[in-house]
Amino acid sequence: MSERLATNLNKTDPEFDLTLRPGQFADFVGQAKVRERLELYVEAARGRGDVLDHVLLFGPPGLGKTTLAYILADAMGVNVKCTSGPVIDKPGDLAGLLTNLERGDILFIDEIHRMQKTVEEYLYSAMEDYVIDIMIDQGPHARSVRLDLKRFTLVGATTRSGLLTAALRSRFGMVNRLDYYNADDLATIIKRSARILNVDIEEDGAREIGARARGTPRIANHLLRWVRDFAQVRADNVITREVADRALTMLDIDSDGLDEMDKRILNALLLKFGGGPVGLSSLAVAVGEEAGTIEEVYEPYLIQEGYIKRTSQGRVATEACYRKLNVKPSKRQAESF
Repeated sequence: MSERLATNLNKTDPEFDLTLRPGQFADFVGQAKVRERLELYVEAARGRGDVLDHVLLFGPPGLGKTTLAYILADAMGVNVKCTSGPVIDKPGDLAGLLTNLERGDILFIDEIHRMQKTVEEYLYSAMEDYVIDIMIDQGPHARSVRLDLKRFTLVGATTRSGLLTAALRSRFGMVNRLDYYNADDLATIIKRSARILNVDIEEDGAREIGARARGTPRIANHLLRWVRDFAQVRADNVITREVADRALTMLDIDSDGLDEMDKRILNALLLKFGGGPVGLSSLAVAVGEEAGTIEEVYEPYLIQEGYIKRTSQGRVATEACYRKLNVKPSKRQAESF
């Protein structure tokens, strides 16, 4: 699979995702502990006639953070307004969003860690005291005007929770981490998506796609769409295990969900750098990819699956990496396992 396709599988296709996005907790598969906590949170708030406290969702991309924001809004019977951290360029942008919220409404900010520092500081009083101070004019005529806000719920989502300031993180009443999905949950998601798309899929076919979807529902849905097209042209519109295998092999996705770039990274780590340790920038140059893309798109899954580990000296190949590529480790590397 090409680098461009691999990256695209980790991005949202809004039209496609909205048709498959579950709208209620009952339809949301996986993340059982997070879902249970949020359901209780909603039930308690509704029972008191209160507004939900602020919620922070963090974890790798494509695991359902945006979906959960919409589900929370539906469960509370309120509106949700969506934006992202980089889009809010100045405090006035934030003020415009906040003053248009009704009581209980949800403001969803994706990639909240990428907000400008000056904008973030305006959020502090908004989240705690539901007020915001706006500067009018400049120089000697400048003055501050305080605006009262209706009680709202901020749902923040981030893939890099470590980049959040302590001041912002402490203002969220509930913090939840979303983890990668197991193959069974992904198979369930794929079967649900197949019903919505009116695709004929067998149980084994769904499991085959789920096993290669890198633990991510967004990728699973994109792969389902590709396998659907393959089955339409070459397999009489029925997705079996064999059909799914042939379709995903055409994309160079192997049985462990690793694609062409994953294997290039592992090969470079083993064959060019002797298993490491090697710095991220050197690894990026060796495979011809941006360091940020490797760190945010490819590396999390490779680490999760135990092929790479991060150390203070750099990236190091694990025993599983040697087995995957059928390479015999040196005596020094074998002793480090």
